[in-house]
Amino acid sequence: MKKLLYILSSVLILTVSGCDLLVREPQDRLSPESFFKTETECQLFSNEFYTLLPSTIYTETADVIAVSTLSEEVSGMRTVPATSSAWNWDKLRDINFFLEHLHQCENADVRAEYEALARFFRAFFYFEKVKRFGDVPWVDHTIAADSDELYMGRTPRKEVMSHVLEDINYAIQYLPVEQSTYRINKWAALAIKSRIFLFEGTFRKYHGLGDWESCLNEAASAAEIFMKTSPYSLVTVGETPYLDLFNQDIFPESHQEIVLARAYSTVIKLNHNSNNYFTATTMGRPGIMKDIINQYLMTDGSRFTAKSGYAKMEFEDEVKNRDARLAQTIRTPGYYRKGDTYKTSVAPNMNACETGYQIIKFVSEIQYDDYNASESDIPLIRAAEVYLNFAEAKAELNKIEQADLDASINLLRSRAGVAPLNLTVANNTPDPYLTSSETGYANVSGNNQGVILEIRRERTVELMCEGHRYWDIMRWKEGKRFTRKFTGMYFHGVDDYDLDSDGENDFCIYDGEEPNNKIPAKASIASLNLTEGTSGNIVRHTTYKRVWQEDRDYLYPIPTDDIELTFGAIKQNPGWNDGMN
Repeated sequence: MKKLLYILSSVLILTVSGCDLLVREPQDRLSPESFFKTETECQLFSNEFYTLLPSTIYTETADVIAVSTLSEEVSGMRTVPATSSAWNWDKLRDINFFLEHLHQCENADVRAEYEALARFFRAFFYFEKVKRFGDVPWVDHTIAADSDELYMGRTPRKEVMSHVLEDINYAIQYLPVEQSTYRINKWAALAIKSRIFLFEGTFRKYHGLGDWESCLNEAASAAEIFMKTSPYSLVTVGETPYLDLFNQDIFPESHQEIVLARAYSTVIKLNHNSNNYFTATTMGRPGIMKDIINQYLMTDGSRFTAKSGYAKMEFEDEVKNRDARLAQTIRTPGYYRKGDTYKTSVAPNMNACETGYQIIKFVSEIQYDDYNASESDIPLIRAAEVYLNFAEAKAELNKIEQADLDASINLLRSRAGVAPLNLTVANNTPDPYLTSSETGYANVSGNNQGVILEIRRERTVELMCEGHRYWDIMRWKEGKRFTRKFTGMYFHGVDDYDLDSDGENDFCIYDGEEPNNKIPAKASIASLNLTEGTSGNIVRHTTYKRVWQEDRDYLYPIPTDDIELTFGAIKQNPGWNDGMN
């Protein structure tokens, strides 16, 4: 059985002894005073902290992937809830309770390690809260049921993040250095620190909150230490080294690139749904959008959008000589399912994909296509992300040099078979496609505009479907991207199409009566809207009116029950009308 990210163990019930000496402590229960004395007991209690980590990352949509039903964030249909699981503090109390009783452990080294682990998760807990709600109450101890602290207001985000910095620095100092794919170590803490303070620094910068440079310096420093001293690097061996990171049944205990992963196993019925999500016709039909496909470079490093006629290229021509990550992210000519010894070409299934660009990342063998049947392990932290965090922080600080790109971005490009990024060229000739308000990021400016845009391109491509994109859009203050037209693959008109280039048609666009006799058994038939009627790009969500409110939507609303329970000490986020006085 594979080693699980958190160990399933018997439930421990901790109780506090009563004052009546005539009442015996139940023999099937443990008191806090008698527990936490050994490493095993500390591990058993702290295993539950791992449930704070995401269980699925591949279902993100945001502005890169279209699905049949838009999320409330993208559609602009969010409302103020009465309650929300996101505004929940149970895990924080568990962490603080653990820290308050950890002094009972008899081994000083074990105490330091498990305090580091708990403080890692407290930092992670608060990062998730701050990026969602902004200011949140800072609590670093357990609160009694009759305490006035239960009615405290929100702590300013900068104060909260200063505490987060203290916690994550302690974690980095005292967590073990040994590689462990399924447990938190020093390197995971450094990687998460680079993620946390890249987010906070760029959020403050683009939202005008001030004091952003210190955060980006912390992010760059953490990433640089990781890059120079950790045992992790990019996997470059094999025919598809990038794709292979996302469809493995089990990772080795010490993986070259994956710093932390979540384990799954059919043996104990712990599965996920990636295969079904990307291959079924009833799971939202996710597909990458055309303007994101356009961002993948040519292998010589030139821009696809600089090619004549790029907007109306047939699929076979569109994907030729492109960044290798494209063919390792979507179905392209020559793709076959993992485990197919006959290597039978598989075309995009228009019934299972909104845009025609059908995702293969996280898709493993065909026997896992049933609902919730997948058991491949899911990477949560990769060295590649740290490289991207480093480059972006240095560029935003206006401190980036060519050597920095060579140690980060250009390693990713080399694995993808793409020519290296040149700092001077990028800044002298920013990509018009990426400076456009419709297809790029118009609010990027300054001497490093070009290289910042190129780093965002790399981040979009490298981290596709890994749970980062929505929050990247939030910190870059680019929520208006959600309101643009969502389009997919281009078709020249009524015709038969051989999308996998195997000499047999896979898809047919017709006008009038359905030509059943012309379509081979393996072909897909789908109802599509095209921009020009019977030709053009697939266009999705034509009936949705998407609204993004710049003065409101970058933070989630606070649940009204929690505002009421604190007698108004907790204030609502700006712009959200909750109907409360």
